[in-house]
Amino acid sequence: MGAAQETRTFVVWDYLVFAGMLLSSAAIGLYYACRRTGPQTQKDFLMGGQKMTAVPVALSLTSSFMSAITILGIPTEIYRFGAIFTMYGFSYVIMVVVTSEVFLPVFYKLGITSTYEYLELRFNRFIRLCGTFLFILQTILYIGVVIYAPALALNQATGFNLWGTIIATGVICTFYSSMGGFKAVVWIHVFQVGIKIAGFLSVIIQGTVVQGGITNILNDSYHGGRLNFWDFNPNPLQRYTFWTIIIGGSITWLTIYGINPAQVQRYNACKNRFQAKLSLYINLIGCWAILTFTTLCGLVLYSRYHDCDPWTAKKISAPDQLMPYLVMDILQDFPGLPGLFVACVYSATLSTVSASVNALAAVTISDIVRPYCPSLSEKTLYWLCKVTSWLFGAICIGMAAVASLMGALLQMVLTIFGVIGGPLLGLFSLGILVPFANSVGAFVGLTTGFAIALWVGIGAQLYPPLPERSLALSLNTDGCNLTSFHLKGNWTTTKGTFSPNAFQDHSAERTALMDNWYSLSFLYFSTVGMLVTIFVGIIVSLLTGGRKQSIDGRFLLTKEDFLSNFDYFKKENHISNQQLDMIEDGEAKTSELSQPITLSTQSV
Repeated sequence: MGAAQETRTFVVWDYLVFAGMLLSSAAIGLYYACRRTGPQTQKDFLMGGQKMTAVPVALSLTSSFMSAITILGIPTEIYRFGAIFTMYGFSYVIMVVVTSEVFLPVFYKLGITSTYEYLELRFNRFIRLCGTFLFILQTILYIGVVIYAPALALNQATGFNLWGTIIATGVICTFYSSMGGFKAVVWIHVFQVGIKIAGFLSVIIQGTVVQGGITNILNDSYHGGRLNFWDFNPNPLQRYTFWTIIIGGSITWLTIYGINPAQVQRYNACKNRFQAKLSLYINLIGCWAILTFTTLCGLVLYSRYHDCDPWTAKKISAPDQLMPYLVMDILQDFPGLPGLFVACVYSATLSTVSASVNALAAVTISDIVRPYCPSLSEKTLYWLCKVTSWLFGAICIGMAAVASLMGALLQMVLTIFGVIGGPLLGLFSLGILVPFANSVGAFVGLTTGFAIALWVGIGAQLYPPLPERSLALSLNTDGCNLTSFHLKGNWTTTKGTFSPNAFQDHSAERTALMDNWYSLSFLYFSTVGMLVTIFVGIIVSLLTGGRKQSIDGRFLLTKEDFLSNFDYFKKENHISNQQLDMIEDGEAKTSELSQPITLSTQSV
């Protein structure tokens, strides 16, 4: 090693910036807890009284979408596999259009708090409980990764105490989501969007300066094969192609935006359907901005380390630590900026966890408590929401320990959403799009889809595809003797790292099942689960008399929903042209112009 070694760590200004972000988030939650007057209801706590407008809801959707997995995972994927990841920009368009035109009209007109209420209205209570259970399982596993992964990466880069930061993260976001309710969560997300953008820009601007300009970055990326935007190979076993991202990516994100209560709860909190749809389209712009930022960070990463990969050089123990490593490399001479990036990552964690905890509380109260305890008062339900938020916050902190056994950040999260979210998306699609689907077909389809998706998901973890199937681009260490330095922390003996080959037994003989079925691109897991659920559900429904049942049109996507949301309101609620104009202008409240449908169990 030719260069002198140096240790890089946090200074006082970094800690102050990071602590300021945490305290500001907690203060917003406390503010909304203290400013409330009059009796508080469950609807106030979980949906902000359904009085929100498009812009803050859109920023909240974007903020919860921009988790620490996004900030740490996507630049790493681009560093290793190239800029083909930018094809997700098309997936986001498909996701937003389908959500706003297929799922939103049905959920919004029913006026439901939890999407799983729909399953009882459309099928029966047992199907609703099945969906609720899978959602709770999915969300707890997801939050475990979201809390643990950035804590581990930043612990290695900055020397932060691992479990101290995990517990602090869980406690703070549980505090403000339980104290301030939905409004606090939304406005904290708005605040945290600014923190995240500042963190991204600090890395991109300084990285561009250090590397001598954007031209040098693009030149290094081009010669390193990182500007591989297009790959139309139809092979479903290849990790990233245009088709795996467009098809698999779109369906995976639909499981989040289309049916996940954490997201649906946000646009359902808007004061009318126009504002709800507008929030989704504004959010699309935010998704594109995030994709642009993360892509630039990935290219800066490659330009900086194209001749000395820190991972293969054993300077870090997992690829997901690349971004913290870069930050401590290029921003160390600017006190406060490394702290700003840490605040960026942790604000992303707080946004995602708080949104998920709030959704878990909503689902538990709406789907489990209220149906079995209908006599509970609004005040009691309000306090139960708070207690439930604290309970799930504690459980999710515990799940962070399980996350230490999981694989690469982005792949693991998308696998969780694919294996569980895919069959759930198929279940909701059956209910909304297939008039003859019945409860028997829905149950058999859901269980079959989940079993198949779980089979391929677990198999892929136990027997990962061969390296040549992933088409990871080359990394080298030829220049490491010129750029070597050490960061604070033990980079080579870390326990619980996120190596993508952690579960692979290289000595085991490969079988056809391993090289084909288990080697399916992880982006297709959700597609497999959804298609199996829909196909089996349709067949079983036809065989069990589904065509003989009579379904209320409010539970289906109707022609009026698809062509015009406002025509639907006018037809169903006899709204005058003047009132319809008020809706289009965003000035009329849903409570004044439409009556949410609340059906008892007996009427279903």
